[in-house]
Amino acid sequence: MHIDIIRGDITTITADAIVNAANTSLMGGGGVDGAIHEAAGPALLEACKTLRREEYPQGLPVGKAAATPAYKLPARIIIHTVAPRNGVDDLSLLSKCYLNALRIADSKHCTSIAFPALGTGAFGIPISFSAKAIKRVLTVYKPLTLKRIILVLATMGDYSIYKHTLEAPDPQETRT
Repeated sequence: MHIDIIRGDITTITADAIVNAANTSLMGGGGVDGAIHEAAGPALLEACKTLRREEYPQGLPVGKAAATPAYKLPARIIIHTVAPRNGVDDLSLLSKCYLNALRIADSKHCTSIAFPALGTGAFGIPISFSAKAIKRVLTVYKPLTLKRIILVLATMGDYSIYKHTLEAPDPQETRT
């Protein structure tokens, strides 16, 4: 599995799956969520309404993930996941967001997936915490069909933190 860390706009990334940093309502919002809804077009909102009505009437729970078509985005599917709010110090819950998105991508026979830094916008999670969560998942996850993971960061500062975190040796690996 190849991991790329890039700076850019996730709505312009070509991948089989693009992950949306959604809110529980699935109705769009600010940041990455709003940008994805805007770029995908109004059909995405309708698909999210159907998802809410048929599968998640109380909203998509934190840590869970669900897929919709990607519509106007350069992807096959959008995987929506909801991170914990306000910097809740729960690495396992944030890690579940990444893990569940990877599982859905594999179940849909995707070979590539693009992630934003989940939870780091309005949800208040520090970028370093998000980077640790994805690193934790990627060190143990065994993909079925996925061959490429693209981590898309909005700023150079976020890019630097992700790159440093993911390229740093695991402390457990350096023990003798």
